[in-house]
Amino acid sequence: MADKKPVVSIVIPVYNEELNLKDLIARCIAAGDKMPWSYELLLVDDGSSDRSAEMIAAAVKENEGKIIGVILSTNFGQHAAVTAGLSKSRGKYIVTLDADLQNPPEEIHKLVEKLAEGYDVVGSIRENRQDTFFRKIASKTVNLMVRRLTRGKTMTDYGCMLRGYSRPVVNAILDCHEQGKFIPMLAMSFARKSTEVMVKHAERAAGESKYSVWKLIALQYDLLTGTSTFPLRVLTILGFLVALLGVCFGIFIFILTRINDAEWGRYGVFTMFSLLFIVLGVQFAGMGLLGEYIGKIHLNARGRPQYYIEKTLRGNTIEEQNEE
Repeated sequence: MADKKPVVSIVIPVYNEELNLKDLIARCIAAGDKMPWSYELLLVDDGSSDRSAEMIAAAVKENEGKIIGVILSTNFGQHAAVTAGLSKSRGKYIVTLDADLQNPPEEIHKLVEKLAEGYDVVGSIRENRQDTFFRKIASKTVNLMVRRLTRGKTMTDYGCMLRGYSRPVVNAILDCHEQGKFIPMLAMSFARKSTEVMVKHAERAAGESKYSVWKLIALQYDLLTGTSTFPLRVLTILGFLVALLGVCFGIFIFILTRINDAEWGRYGVFTMFSLLFIVLGVQFAGMGLLGEYIGKIHLNARGRPQYYIEKTLRGNTIEEQNEE
């Protein structure tokens, strides 16, 4: 019975969540038992420094056949951890969920029901969102950017981790080996049919958010440089506009020096310095943006694995292996 493939796979990345894990596991199992489909719960420890990995190992033994532990060697980041979980999932329908309990596990069935109707990707929209003002603004910025970069099909809320995917979409995601991939956007590019459902949202049960300001900024860079060449086009257009403005300004100064005496032009020295600083600023910004693209080319050219699975825990068995 334990070898039979489940219908639903629930993938949860875990990073230093020992305060939430016990409640998370209990609620996920309770929610799974209420569904009419067989299921498996994959807990991916993303190199936690607390007792999360030990708690996952204990939960696997206590709930044999229901929980699979995927232990990564170190912290690779949320999307890499989710990818590792997807690689070990066996279900026809796959649901991803955060470990902080802000999205209640009791909402999982809503996404699975839509997947069973034939949808390839099911997103979720958070009702009455319980987050700080800063996180709401940051999320809106990310969502706006993704919608601008995505052509055709898009979602309302890309920041919500509670999402559902069909097996063909997951297989397509696993076939993409680029670094820094944004799974929700990637999934939408492979989906034939997609939809969204309203889900509840709660305050973080315990602990602190793992997304700092710098990680949110890094996510913005990943979205910009990993999904579109649009910023490069904007930079090129801006460069031409600045150059054209410089030419026009030079002609303007030349005409005024002809109308007035030659001494008139020397009083615009500070204006010229201002324009010089603007041009230098644009150049440096362009160099930084190009550096992001070159960095991504470097990461992909090296061909290093996105994650390294140290071991997979299934019941009383431990599969130690190297997995990309």
